[in-house]
Amino acid sequence: MEKNKKLILFDGVCNLCNGAIQFVIKRDKSDTFRYAALQSEIGEKLIKERGIDTTKIDSIILIEPGVAYYTKSDAALRIGQNFGGFWKGLAILTWIPRPIRDGVYDFIAKNRYRWFGRKDACMIPTPELQAKFLG
Repeated sequence: MEKNKKLILFDGVCNLCNGAIQFVIKRDKSDTFRYAALQSEIGEKLIKERGIDTTKIDSIILIEPGVAYYTKSDAALRIGQNFGGFWKGLAILTWIPRPIRDGVYDFIAKNRYRWFGRKDACMIPTPELQAKFLG
């Protein structure tokens, strides 16, 4: 993993998650993020190294250099704040207690396949984006 890059682990077969990654890529003007599917070899390795229970967290994990990791609503809010501009205003949502934020997040995550569908295999990045994806 590149030294100063933040890594987003995502559910590679989830249409909502893949759409979210495309959303992040379009707004990541400072090339802050790298990406890997939870199902990839590197994703599974990083999950195991950190002792993350994927029965409780199975849709998005943000790993920052020098910081353990962020999950669920914390991960989503931190990712958005990296876009700069008015996106930094997402920080105000951290005032909402985490159990409430994560409850909403979990409800969406639990229903994501039913609402948005799933792929048979993980997303294949275009040649231009290949360097941003690990594993």
